[in-house]
Amino acid sequence: MTQSPRITLIGGGLVGALLAQQLAQRGFAVEVFEKRPDPRLAGFLGGRSINLALAERGLQALRSAGLADDVLQRAVMMRGRMVHDRDGHSALQRYGVDDSEVIWSVSRGALNMLLLDAAEAAGVTFHFGQSLVAVDFERQRIRLADAAGVEREQTVGLLIGADGAGSALRAAMNAHAPLGERIEALGHGYKELEIPPADELAATLQQLGGGRDQYALEPHALHIWPRGGYMCIALPNTEGSFTVTLFLPAQGAAPSFASLPGSTAAAAFFSEQFPGLLSLIPRFAEDFDHNPVGTLSTLYLDRWHLDGRALLVGDAAHAIVPFHGQGMNCGFEDTVVLANLLAAAPGDSAEVFAEFQRVRQPNADAIAAMALENYVEMRDSVADPHYLAKRELGALLAARIPAHYMARYRMVTFTHLPYAYALERGRAQDRLLEQLLRENPDVATIDIEAAAQLLVSTLPPLPALRHG
Repeated sequence: MTQSPRITLIGGGLVGALLAQQLAQRGFAVEVFEKRPDPRLAGFLGGRSINLALAERGLQALRSAGLADDVLQRAVMMRGRMVHDRDGHSALQRYGVDDSEVIWSVSRGALNMLLLDAAEAAGVTFHFGQSLVAVDFERQRIRLADAAGVEREQTVGLLIGADGAGSALRAAMNAHAPLGERIEALGHGYKELEIPPADELAATLQQLGGGRDQYALEPHALHIWPRGGYMCIALPNTEGSFTVTLFLPAQGAAPSFASLPGSTAAAAFFSEQFPGLLSLIPRFAEDFDHNPVGTLSTLYLDRWHLDGRALLVGDAAHAIVPFHGQGMNCGFEDTVVLANLLAAAPGDSAEVFAEFQRVRQPNADAIAAMALENYVEMRDSVADPHYLAKRELGALLAARIPAHYMARYRMVTFTHLPYAYALERGRAQDRLLEQLLRENPDVATIDIEAAAQLLVSTLPPLPALRHG
């Protein structure tokens, strides 16, 4: 029998910890080097989004690791988008057909710590506070530095980089043999604020007519304040708070982060553009002045691996913007594919790494494109009459011919259909919806039976296996 190779993972974040656990479950000896301190001892260090959207792809990976139930106990269900207009009115746009199709708001820190515990229980060895400084790919050795800058060398096995968008392993691989790296900046940034639990807002909520239990807003929704070109969103946390994220152009004329140099200007902007929201953020000045402006970019690589010696996964290989809520889910999907490939051919890492890229890269490219498109949809289209008409028509067709029509968002979020398939099928369906609405823009007067027959005659049935 072929002996399983030793595996060295760089990065112990969400994808790294889950991949380590999956590999250990399949009998591999796994060692992880993480530059940050152990969050279970030092506390979780922020700097990136505090909470994330967990959907079916990520849940399926967690199920395969035996962790889905534990994670869901620490999550808040979100049924859809609660869209807030400028007049203070709101309306829920469901993500799926019912409560069997929801997404979950999860804390990045809590999820990371749960995954670390699970990986250690599976036999993984973690080394925290260890930054990758250099790699000697010929000698299979790496150089690491601790928090004090003290360096040491370490012999490694198969190198896998799960160390995020700023991957140190990717930089080392690229220096050794160029990977064809392209980073496309969105030109927009983000800043996080917080709505505290309702009991901290008691006086304000009384003036506004009350809250919902411990939450200041409807807890089972992802809240969006779309304003065309920019937006705010808010995701619920289990303790009753909401993480609010403002997305704006980084530079240029107002509104942009450059035009809002401090909390005074920002508060005036919020009062005008997001009525009612400012009063729910009592620490607005502190949050705005102290929280950094995050950057948003998409990473593309021609090559994800260096023959059979090193491979990149998750954000290290294909970082995307967050507007489809799929970055973590895509990375988790990576872990299952890679762990299964390695388990099937443990002695042929070069072939495994090549096959992993062949299978996953088209899907990574597809979700990158859809995430960029979803930003426009969230900030502009959700309040647009034509978008709403197309959404209404799509819902009628989904109910009438479920074997032939499913909204692209549902394909991405609630099924295991490949991202690349969802992208192309979604485009084909959209062309037909546009054709129908061009001929008759009033959904109420469209002959749904004839519209259904058009789709059935034009598009093949959806794959039978859709849900997990």
